[in-house]
Amino acid sequence: MRITIYTRNDCVQCHATKRAMESRGFDFELINLDLHPEAADDLREKGFRQLPVVVTEQESWSGFRPDMINRLRLRVTA
Repeated sequence: MRITIYTRNDCVQCHATKRAMESRGFDFELINLDLHPEAADDLREKGFRQLPVVVTEQESWSGFRPDMINRLRLRVTA
């Protein structure tokens, strides 16, 4: 499963999401908007207004969402 997390350096919820993903053993790609500000426009066009933004093949969400991260774990192990 491909997982992309859009973050910023000073984002507490981004760090919490990254730690939660790591603790569950997920591989993911980080896109830091401090380094790639052009990606922020694309996220805004898709309706996102909060970081982090997590994107998988099946779904996407914003904010620190342990419930959604746990659902990913169920999909991967099923």
